[in-house]
Amino acid sequence: MTQLRLLGLSGSLRRASNGTAVLRGLQDALAPTARLDIFSLHGLPLYNEDEDGEHAPESVRALRSAIETTDGVVMVSPEYNHGMSGVLKNALDWASRPYGRSVLRGKPVLTMTASPAFTGGVRAQQQMNETLASIPVRPVLRPQIVIGSVHEKVRDGRLVDEATLRFALAGVDDLLEEIRAARFVRAAA
Repeated sequence: MTQLRLLGLSGSLRRASNGTAVLRGLQDALAPTARLDIFSLHGLPLYNEDEDGEHAPESVRALRSAIETTDGVVMVSPEYNHGMSGVLKNALDWASRPYGRSVLRGKPVLTMTASPAFTGGVRAQQQMNETLASIPVRPVLRPQIVIGSVHEKVRDGRLVDEATLRFALAGVDDLLEEIRAARFVRAAA
């Protein structure tokens, strides 16, 4: 069986981003079961429909290509003012176009949030899922993955807390199963 390819999107641009640390921890733990590539959202311009279309900025074309060529997506957002990060929302706005032909349409997606607060960014989950439903992606339906006190669970830029990593990996396992199920349905059609 070929190795499944996942794309990780972190909704934080900080050098010491906890969301990116979560993705790096998953990246290490998944090998060789699946490959997780982390796509940086640095450099994406603010969404502007006037600049979209066949001449969209190179960074936007790179994002769309990365999504299109992957089997599934893992998104991790911090919680800013009870919502998902503007960085991730902006990336989703670019990736959701052109309307009706988004590279995310039908793509299996797993969402996570991470926050220094004990709530783990749970309020951002609703916004992420609502936005993704409008695209529409193929969401992984499971208990929410929220990582509270994340700053205590990261070391050297990676999620290292064993219990948290196991919980997050269970979500990734569900994502991988969703990808396999989608492939089976396409093959049977």
